[in-house]
Amino acid sequence: MGKGGQQTAEPQEVKDYTWSEVKKHQTKNDKWLVINGEVYDITNWARRHPGGSKVISHYAGQDASEAFKAFHNDLNFVKKYMKAIHIGRLNESENEDKDIKEDFEGLRQTAHKMGLFKPSVTFFTLVVGHILFFEYLAYFFLSYFGNGWLPYLASLSCYVIVQAQAGWTQHDFGHLSVFSSTRINHLLHLFLMNQTKGASSDWWNHMHYQHHAKPNIMNKDPDVRLDAILVVGKEMPKVVAERKKNIMPYNHQHKYFLFTLPPLLFPLYFQVMLFRHIIIRKLWIDLAWTCSFYIKFLFLYTPLLGFGGALKYYFLMRTIESVWFVWVTQSNHIPMEIQFDQAQPWFPLQLSATCDIHKSYFNDWFTGHLNFQVEHHLFPTMPRHNLYKIAPLVKSMCQKHNIPYIEKPLSTAFIDIVRSLKTSGELWLHYREAYHMETH
Repeated sequence: MGKGGQQTAEPQEVKDYTWSEVKKHQTKNDKWLVINGEVYDITNWARRHPGGSKVISHYAGQDASEAFKAFHNDLNFVKKYMKAIHIGRLNESENEDKDIKEDFEGLRQTAHKMGLFKPSVTFFTLVVGHILFFEYLAYFFLSYFGNGWLPYLASLSCYVIVQAQAGWTQHDFGHLSVFSSTRINHLLHLFLMNQTKGASSDWWNHMHYQHHAKPNIMNKDPDVRLDAILVVGKEMPKVVAERKKNIMPYNHQHKYFLFTLPPLLFPLYFQVMLFRHIIIRKLWIDLAWTCSFYIKFLFLYTPLLGFGGALKYYFLMRTIESVWFVWVTQSNHIPMEIQFDQAQPWFPLQLSATCDIHKSYFNDWFTGHLNFQVEHHLFPTMPRHNLYKIAPLVKSMCQKHNIPYIEKPLSTAFIDIVRSLKTSGELWLHYREAYHMETH
């Protein structure tokens, strides 16, 4: 009995579960996962998950401990919201991959002690400042010098830089790696992604966090759902060939890739998909922020170029930006392993799906520090200007556990995209011919 004769609630008994029981719950309407030895039922919670339902659902029936630590800065704050979905604990210790998980946790703690999760205000001020400066130059060249071909090209080049660099920088705010305040990160993310780029921060979160949770994992990473026009890796060519639907001549994909995905991803596919996402989910605030870009752009550039000229300028800018974006982002992933989910620990999962590009001042700027893709995937909330500092320790851990750490020049990384597409296309043709022979 409590004070005043009131009854006190009896402490709820904690139920024990085995891994075999947890793994049964990985369907759309029945999802459990494990974090630090505790079992959680996320079936209903997934729909309210701030990072999106899919990113947390990709770990249904699995140990999500390492992903949980990677995505959240304030773990104690998040744990308060997890009490309602806690249903028990594992009654067995997980000995599989124990060494590599302990070593990676040690590496994470070392990074914290080195202060590598602390952002430089000066760095990010300069980065955002140079984006705003180039946006000013883009307008200045046309408004002051007229729309002759030289000022037109100068203006267009500046606006492409604005869009590309805003893309890399919104990525920092989207990963909550700049401010300790989540709200301020989200506000700057809205400004750069929606108002500066005319895209959707909510759509980016929905897509990009899935990619980080399960990079290069078929049916989970949206970045490798390419089979409508491309097959990648070693498994996808076989799967597509088994369907016996010869949608594309994939054995020639390394040729038609050059004039499909790079120039068309932004002005065509992304343009449609981001507005589709906003409208279906009724994200009216997100829509207002996004529309503010188009209102600003047309208000500034229609008087200089006319309405048709402004649209032409816009789509030229989007096409060039798209080429820049695709070659940089895919150089780290397409040449790597692309496979079905094997529930790998965080460290080998990220190393199998990512590679680095050599550090230089140009490469750092041109890629927005995504040349340190390995380190970024291992520590997505680490400010990008610190990624190179943790790289030597990551390499040492790779050597200890005999895991390849791939690093290459920028030109080689671009060439490897085409090489890997050619290899995957030839694999598709091989499987297609083999299945065709079996049916005759």
